[in-house]
Amino acid sequence: MDTKHICISDYHYELPDERIAKFPVTPRDHSQLLVYDKGTISDDHFYNLASHLPERALMVFNNTKVIRARMLFHKSTGALIEIFLLEPYAPADYEQMFLTRGRCTWLCLVGNLKKWKEGTLERQLTIGQQQLTIRATRGDMVGTSHAILFEWDNEQFTFAEILEAAGQLPIPPYLNRETQQSDLTTYQTVYSKIKGSVAAPTAGLHFTPEVLASLDSRGIIRDELTLHVGAGTFKPVKSREMADHVMHTEHVCVGRHTLQRLLDHQCQAIAVGTTSVRTLESLYYMGLKVQANSQITEEQLHVDQWEPYEQPESLQHPSRSQVAAAIRALLAWLDENAQQALHASTQIIIAPGYEFKIVSQLITNFHQPQSTLLLLVSAFTKGHWREIYRHALSHDYRFLSYGDSSLLTV
Repeated sequence: MDTKHICISDYHYELPDERIAKFPVTPRDHSQLLVYDKGTISDDHFYNLASHLPERALMVFNNTKVIRARMLFHKSTGALIEIFLLEPYAPADYEQMFLTRGRCTWLCLVGNLKKWKEGTLERQLTIGQQQLTIRATRGDMVGTSHAILFEWDNEQFTFAEILEAAGQLPIPPYLNRETQQSDLTTYQTVYSKIKGSVAAPTAGLHFTPEVLASLDSRGIIRDELTLHVGAGTFKPVKSREMADHVMHTEHVCVGRHTLQRLLDHQCQAIAVGTTSVRTLESLYYMGLKVQANSQITEEQLHVDQWEPYEQPESLQHPSRSQVAAAIRALLAWLDENAQQALHASTQIIIAPGYEFKIVSQLITNFHQPQSTLLLLVSAFTKGHWREIYRHALSHDYRFLSYGDSSLLTV
């Protein structure tokens, strides 16, 4: 299949608004679970997930944490300006950014931009018993984003504390409602740790401590990586063919322990969510880069969106030993550079025509029509997405971020 010439209209289905879950079920592990196993579909509940998984398998989670990325300011005229944080710019490192005091710069989207042609926006905040003023100043355009300088007059507080006080959690736009207090808990996974996402890795929202314990009792090894989910995850495909669609870049962090555990499990893993899939599958191509150039820099360990499809045939369909060699190359690169974690980026697009190198099972929600996430599901199920979604629609499954789950095995 020529992936670049896929017509996105072939991946359309009717999704009635009433099937979009506006809130999650309670408790969260009581969501429905569609089990697709080599062509057979069955129904269960998420709290029984472990019973459908092989013992002693490796399961990989995305431990990113959603930040309160929506900041609202009012101009003196009363006009409301919404600043949506996308990714840190100065400093560019997420951890450093949240620890900054006094000033920092983010790449942002700006709502009601026509009302903010010039000038600095101000907002008064109260944190604990102390008051402070935060200011926002527009800088240059960087790509399609605005560089926004934030300054605050009390350096006792970090930017993480500023966001906690001033920001709002950005729930998905298709929920068509305002963020509620309950979302502060339900729109985070129970294992979220590393702040940086502007959208939740929603496949993980179904997990509870009880489900995690049931995985442990089955001998399943749990590991974590970090991919900060950006607003690009909601970016619609507007081009007729995929060749004209530009995938968003995502920043990833994968620890040395994860690479070693992949080798210990013959480079096979169960991925929790499409973000974990994109990260795991990108590792193979990063390993190929290191094999070709052991002096490669971290910045060069970037996977372009069409890179997987432009490899020689032997590398598009590698043996298990070839995949393992690529992962070992990454481990050697980390050792050579005295690093415990791989920090890189990926723009990978996974669509029909792609052969999976590492992911053997996928836990994921039900995605929007004509989306890149639906293309990924189609690639993973070898084109059987339509019968899966037809079953879900006819059996009252709930869709999108707060909807039900599926376990896919091919």
